[in-house]
Amino acid sequence: MENKKIDSVPSAENPYKLLNLKVVPAKKWAAGIPAVLAAMADLVEEDIPFRGMRALLTMNQKGGFDCSSCAWPDPDDERSVVGEYCENGAKALAEEATSKKVTADFFASNSVYDLAKLTDFEIGRKGRLTEPMYLPKGGTHYEPISWDDAFKKIATHLNGLKSPDEAAFYTSGRTSNETSFLYQLFAKEFGTNNMPDCSNMCHETSGTALASTIGIGKGTVKLSDLYDTDVIVIIGHNPGTNAPRMMSALEKGKANGAKIIAINPLPEAGLMGFRNPQQLNGVLGSGVQLADLYLPVKINGDMALLKAIELLLHQAEKAEPGRIFDLEFIENNTVGFQDYISQFENYDAGKLAESAGVSLELIESAVEMLKYKKRIIFCWGMGLTQQPNGVEMLKEIVNIVLLKGSIGKLGAGLCPVRGHSNVQGNRTMLINEKPTVAQLDRIKEVFGFEPPRKHGFDVVNAIHAMHDGRLKVFFGMGGNFISATPDTSYTAAGMRKLDLSVHVSIKMNRSHLVHGKEALILPTLSRSDKDIVNGEAQFISTENSMGVVQSSKGILVPVSDRLINETQIVCRMAKATLGKRSVVDWDKYHDSYDEVRDIIEKCVPGFENYNQRVREKGGFYLPNAARDGKFITEKYIDKAPFTISQVPNNKLEDGEYLMATTRTHDQFNTVVYGLEDRYRGIKNERRVIFMNEEDIQKAGFKNGDKVDLYNYDDGIERIAPLFVIVSYSIPRGNTVTYFPETNVLVSVNNVVGESNMPASKFVRIKIKKHVPIISE
Repeated sequence: MENKKIDSVPSAENPYKLLNLKVVPAKKWAAGIPAVLAAMADLVEEDIPFRGMRALLTMNQKGGFDCSSCAWPDPDDERSVVGEYCENGAKALAEEATSKKVTADFFASNSVYDLAKLTDFEIGRKGRLTEPMYLPKGGTHYEPISWDDAFKKIATHLNGLKSPDEAAFYTSGRTSNETSFLYQLFAKEFGTNNMPDCSNMCHETSGTALASTIGIGKGTVKLSDLYDTDVIVIIGHNPGTNAPRMMSALEKGKANGAKIIAINPLPEAGLMGFRNPQQLNGVLGSGVQLADLYLPVKINGDMALLKAIELLLHQAEKAEPGRIFDLEFIENNTVGFQDYISQFENYDAGKLAESAGVSLELIESAVEMLKYKKRIIFCWGMGLTQQPNGVEMLKEIVNIVLLKGSIGKLGAGLCPVRGHSNVQGNRTMLINEKPTVAQLDRIKEVFGFEPPRKHGFDVVNAIHAMHDGRLKVFFGMGGNFISATPDTSYTAAGMRKLDLSVHVSIKMNRSHLVHGKEALILPTLSRSDKDIVNGEAQFISTENSMGVVQSSKGILVPVSDRLINETQIVCRMAKATLGKRSVVDWDKYHDSYDEVRDIIEKCVPGFENYNQRVREKGGFYLPNAARDGKFITEKYIDKAPFTISQVPNNKLEDGEYLMATTRTHDQFNTVVYGLEDRYRGIKNERRVIFMNEEDIQKAGFKNGDKVDLYNYDDGIERIAPLFVIVSYSIPRGNTVTYFPETNVLVSVNNVVGESNMPASKFVRIKIKKHVPIISE
């Protein structure tokens, strides 16, 4: 097939320029005083030292507001009076509490074309949005629009569609339970299940694997389980950057005797050591070593590694029957054990170790740590969920947990480390392109309308539908769709074919600059803002990654009196669009979160006495049958199935490498806080590619060379130009880059089996010497 070439000239979706890269030795520990100083520096940078500190003392406290970044849970008991937040949480707060403003005058002075030349970091530093803005067809500048006129325009486009399925309603994890429920209710009454959401790009894989094996698409542990366990396995996750408060839990677990096994291609600082800035040893001492054992697995070598661990455990069980496996648990709670265990006759530990890229001796050390233990917790992140066989690898982790009986008991279980703060709550609130029959029947029973039964578009299918004309209107409730999604140029081309794109946001981002023929920006309140309705301060609720539903009440005066909350945006859009044909009392929900919670209670199991329980300090746990040792799947009642998967062949062609995208320590998802990746030793640059030193020499490059990166999936030449090589401790044949800069290389068709998520941690690339382009 002849290769098609995607334009590599800097554009609205792919601006690029090098700064002044400085590389220093990577850190071997995370947090400490540098984390405190970095957090405070952001408050100063945003000119909110006092406003910001006041908010930080309330963030994640009982009765305060929930951090808008990661979904790591808060302690059930007492919380730190010094501060129940991390460095990245403080940076997230600084972003939304900033005193900088983006006004109508700003847009009048800056065209979309000029703004698109900025990097994502530069765009994000402009400040908070203050009023609704509209970009007319053929327009060059956003211009102010009234709220009423904005909703009329949305209604006109939606009601003019040939089918409700020509619209899609995207959701970000920042969205509250109350807004999420009303948002999906509007979409269903409008007539579509096209509800792509950020789960489709981060942990859809976890939900798919867990729902089919243990009966619930969520983790099974509480935070306290990490404090009192025997072994914690962290695989495909970097706690120091992705969930820094997790390190405090690991520290407590270590103090109580837990061993930690870290599995990751990069030796991340947050896996190796932790200096707790709230303890004397973390300030003046060396802190605590976290990982007792580090396994430097190859990209996508995890399946081979897990199989090797299972094989060695099986051999140990044969030598000591009944001492290694929990045979009583297996007999009473599982199916398929004999078929599962028979596969190991065909495996060789040495060959599996070679495929994993980890020495057999290290794997044997891991097995020794697991062999006689039952209280084992597996934690994972997108290092697994964004692999093409991610669902199978998570099922393999479930296999190990079932072998050991390490689920349904204290100090044991499964712990997917969710990304955005309410991404799990969104799904609980029925944000799902594939709602169940029971969920739809309940909506019909409570509200009296017939919801659509056909499954809708997820993120990947929505992108394809933009391209082929099946989507005409895109509504984004938070997030930065263009920067978060794969195949950036392809996605951008699809977005430009839309008749209307709408984004509910607190700050400007690239999705406002890569838009439909018409575009709207609807500014809203942030988590830390006071939400005053009819003279009364309101609170919302969220669900953390361990299933706790809690209240969140902002304390800061909003930057503009023209902002309305997300629930009000949904209700006003619904009223404008559906008018008298709606059977839902949108006015009632517009003015009262309590009314929304009352109706959620009628529609979603586990929310009985919602308004009462959410007002309790610390909130309440949702039901979790698997946590209680009950496994109710679509195929089995009270039995969890063992599953059988294959080890992939990841052979590379000459000059080919596997690339995984990751984020720096100075960003959260697509929000870039700064230009330093402190723990990896990268300063003032993001366009870098981490490579093994032997690979660098073999390819004829040297450390610091400028290169262009290429992907050839689907017979298309995709180019991410102008990157700098950085020698790093990483397995041969593997490379790591930052997103969203290299999302342009991730084919929209490179997806995870079953979950249809972008496989952004498994991208085949070639690396060539940089060819300067005149327009640089």
